[in-house]
Amino acid sequence: MADLKQAEITYPSPPPAQIAKPVFLPGEKPSEPDKFSLWGSHDPALFRDPVSGLYYTYCTGATARRSADLITWENIGKVVEKPPQESLDWVGDEGIWAPDIIKVGDEYRLYCSNSTWGVRQSNIFLAVADGPEGPFIPRGVVLKTSHDSTVNAIDANLIADETTGEHYMAYGSFWGGMHILKLNPETGLAAEEGIGTCIARRPQWADGAIEGPYIRFNPDTGFYYLFVSYGSLKSDYNIRVGRSTSLTGPYYDPNGRDLTDPEDDRNEIGFMIACGYRFGDGQGYMGPGHNSVLRDADNEWYLACHIREHDFRTPQISTMHIYKMFWTPDGWPVLNPERYAGEKTQPIAKDSLSGDYERIKLAPSVPQGVLNSVPMTLAADGKFECCSIIGQWEAIDETRIVIRYGNVIETLQLTPAWDWQRGEPTLAMTGKDQFGVAVWAKKLNS
Repeated sequence: MADLKQAEITYPSPPPAQIAKPVFLPGEKPSEPDKFSLWGSHDPALFRDPVSGLYYTYCTGATARRSADLITWENIGKVVEKPPQESLDWVGDEGIWAPDIIKVGDEYRLYCSNSTWGVRQSNIFLAVADGPEGPFIPRGVVLKTSHDSTVNAIDANLIADETTGEHYMAYGSFWGGMHILKLNPETGLAAEEGIGTCIARRPQWADGAIEGPYIRFNPDTGFYYLFVSYGSLKSDYNIRVGRSTSLTGPYYDPNGRDLTDPEDDRNEIGFMIACGYRFGDGQGYMGPGHNSVLRDADNEWYLACHIREHDFRTPQISTMHIYKMFWTPDGWPVLNPERYAGEKTQPIAKDSLSGDYERIKLAPSVPQGVLNSVPMTLAADGKFECCSIIGQWEAIDETRIVIRYGNVIETLQLTPAWDWQRGEPTLAMTGKDQFGVAVWAKKLNS
């Protein structure tokens, strides 16, 4: 097999060495974290400041990080001191969860959740600043829920309607599902009473386990895309997507199923674009979720989420992964299976494609466990082989291939990548089949 490194492909440069995961010992005070560490990132909201061009993430704890390249991040500390008094009186705790940010005119608006674990006595409050690094000063409470409510007021996401310019807030966690509420664009506070419109939910057998809604509009497809997290953040978290021509829904998956449909005995509603995974004998990861999505100034797309190293035996600290996001020919988002390292989309010669790969098909299951890769071979003569499955593959243009076996047709995007497990460049593939099941693969060097 030809050495992949010799192919005429521009691969990303080796990223900076990763900061070691902190070790927490019983009875000992944790050491001060490295300011460039991503460990402890949770519920990251990814934002590009249109003024400076710098990137920011805002995480649970009201902590912010700054980056010039989406690869190296510097912790700039807490940007909201504490919730407003009305929020504190309602919740009885100062915890700030899952911020999301939007810039309106010259004002930066940070929407924060104030709650405690496992209850609906929660609220979302707005804090404002004249810059992305704050300090953000609380303006007021946007929405409250109580133990008697059918929904939970946490996990805010802000978006404006592309046609009307009206502002909306998507929100929700477990219980009654994800809702969307109209806001007053002048104040940033609620423009209507009530809980808004339901846009996604889960069945009772799944404990209603859905949260972290995030909506973005793609002008190239004409759809709004709703990203949500299914499952438990401590184990089987996974990211699903639906789309709609209307901001307020309904949102459908690739098979035309409404994300509000509670009849989902097989855990199949929603296009799953990420879940727990392990390539080969490398480090496994579990619980990717509570994502955010960025469309950059150059029309490149990225997804940020928190994730944990795979270990069901003991709790694991979360970290942040950022993935480059692509769009399938029929208008669905898919992720580079490897974390972003600066790779650029480019033509890939057909003679660079044949060889051995590790492959994961992201098939929904009950429960949604960690998926392990299996061997895949693309032969130079067009033969595809994966375990006992044999089919054909062909390049359909300079950036995509099609794999056919049985009645399955998979269309995959080609991209250079950095193999973080092996510490070397690789060629990756991502896409989906005609049934709405995502596929990841990465090439093995000789």
